[in-house]
Amino acid sequence: MAQNNDRTHIPNQRQESAAAEPSEPKAPQLAALREWWDAAWDNGGVLHTRWEDLRRAPALGWHGMANWIKAALGLAGICAVIILLDGATDALADAMRRLLTAAPRVEIGADTSNTVFAVVDQPIRTYIAAHTASLPISASTIYTVWQVVGLFGLIGGFLRSSGARLTWTAWGAASIAMVYSTTPADGRAIATGLAALAWTAASALALRGLTLRPSLFIHNAAPGIELRPEIHVSAPAATPAGGAPDNVHPLQKR
Repeated sequence: MAQNNDRTHIPNQRQESAAAEPSEPKAPQLAALREWWDAAWDNGGVLHTRWEDLRRAPALGWHGMANWIKAALGLAGICAVIILLDGATDALADAMRRLLTAAPRVEIGADTSNTVFAVVDQPIRTYIAAHTASLPISASTIYTVWQVVGLFGLIGGFLRSSGARLTWTAWGAASIAMVYSTTPADGRAIATGLAALAWTAASALALRGLTLRPSLFIHNAAPGIELRPEIHVSAPAATPAGGAPDNVHPLQKR
């Protein structure tokens, strides 16, 4: 009976032993990982070399640092720019929409001021309002664009930009043409003259430094003269075969 009791099956014992067996191979794997980690941080190892590249990068500068650091920094910069552009697209579009619609709605006869500026501005507003009915954008947007273009031409021309000066010239001619076309016949000459005078006065800033005098460029094609000072010393006359020069004579008494 005692032998039969010793052979009694214990169900949990086999499961515990089976669960403990898979944990034995982990020790060699951890040892191999630790060995690789130690070797990587030794002199000449992969991680040690990369760390030295990072440590010396500030002192070496952009041209002297490792190429993989340049590639990483360039990739990080491109990603940052993409993220900023993606986040700023909506804000920029909303700001542009508000800028283009910032001016009050332009209507015919909306400006009733009696200032000198109104003599030029009122015909332009009337012209824009009368010729934008079939366009997909409002007259106020066109009026704002017209003002922005004029400001760009004035500032850019002051900074000596050739493209901005061309824009300023075309903008002034278009403005004078709009004033001439919309102003009533009895005051057309005065309004056009004031517009031309105002544009000419502002051109003193936009076209500063521009002259109509032809520039003369004189190119001196004369050949270059090179001076080389040299000293020539003549060689002494050769001594005769007799040993004494022929121009030496003994003293004689007379």
